[in-house]
Amino acid sequence: MKKGDRIVGIDLGTTKVAVIVAEIDENGKEIIVGLGQSESKGMKKGNLVNMNEATESVANAIQEAEKMIGDKIKAGFVGISGNHIESRIGRGVVSVYKPGSEITAADKERVIEMAKQINLQADREIIHVIPVEFIVDEQEGLSNPVGMFGQRLEVVVHLVTGLVNSAKNLYRAVERAGVSVIDLVLQPLASAFAVLTDDEKDLGVALVDIGGGTSDIAIFKNGVLRHTEVIGVGGEYVTNDISEVLRISKHEAERVKRKYGVAIIEKADENNVFKVKEASGREKDVNQKVLAEIIEARLAEILSFVKDKFDKKDLTYLMPTGIVLTGGSANLLGMEELAEKVFDDIPVRIGIPSNMGGLTDIIENPMYATGVGLVKYGIERSSFDGLPASNSSDRQIFKAIIEKMKRWVGEIF
Repeated sequence: MKKGDRIVGIDLGTTKVAVIVAEIDENGKEIIVGLGQSESKGMKKGNLVNMNEATESVANAIQEAEKMIGDKIKAGFVGISGNHIESRIGRGVVSVYKPGSEITAADKERVIEMAKQINLQADREIIHVIPVEFIVDEQEGLSNPVGMFGQRLEVVVHLVTGLVNSAKNLYRAVERAGVSVIDLVLQPLASAFAVLTDDEKDLGVALVDIGGGTSDIAIFKNGVLRHTEVIGVGGEYVTNDISEVLRISKHEAERVKRKYGVAIIEKADENNVFKVKEASGREKDVNQKVLAEIIEARLAEILSFVKDKFDKKDLTYLMPTGIVLTGGSANLLGMEELAEKVFDDIPVRIGIPSNMGGLTDIIENPMYATGVGLVKYGIERSSFDGLPASNSSDRQIFKAIIEKMKRWVGEIF
């Protein structure tokens, strides 16, 4: 990418919409130059439930970002999540065109295409195809077989699928707000670009992104994505509990959670007393310990749901470096301690977006992990003709995805 090029990430979540704009400076470095944010309406558990409200939310965030950069935003990378997201392993095998000769990029593309030939329900589509390993004859664990010699080429891929209509709805909401969608990107995959180190992804790590409506899981090993999952509970679950127990509006509960909330009772100060406004309009005093009891119970439950997924699918061995927590709920004081208690002392750290210049004092916050990750993803994938691809094989895959999106839009209109 060259000086002045811009990449836009659009995080359309359950509780907020964040639009992050990055630009390439004179040194070839990416810097954050714009941020637009609005309350998210029309979304529930990562799924769009009201088109007009969602479009308005996206438009408001885009307009705020445009004011900051002094220019129009034309296109962006959009995150997709929701409990409709599923992942599975696919396998493909082909004979090399000339047995015993050098494996070419065309062979690599053919075997990946074979791995995509799986039986899917009519209402589902493949969102991402991520090679886990290639096998040449009986040699396993290869990251790129091009240039090697062999007769039989195999691939194991990680396939991420989602409901066609859910993807259509996201696509249309953003397009109606006046911005073209370059690509839909799985949110935990995007967040990983922002908060995980290469060493963590190589040795093995689990990313847990606790958003407003969902908790997204992405597990990496040997540098590649090995497992993804979306659980349909998030920070909004905690807010709802605060609202019900204290008899206050959800808006007031969210405010109180952000200003006074802590993730674990030991971090609370019962002498810290603050006022809340009940739904009836009356004010009352609440101390931080009472609030912490509500928050800890619900956060522990969310983390227990995640742990159950790890245990039932025997995934813990894939994460020797531990777990990285991100998303808005990761901002709560004591989150690491609570998570380590729930995950039986597996190391936990908070994932904060880093290695970006510009508005770092704003975006170095777990709540912007997906937005910053979408930008980083876009920068990496935009190295060839402006398309989200980094090499020939990837380019074909992502071209197919973009064409698929275009077909979806054609069906919509």
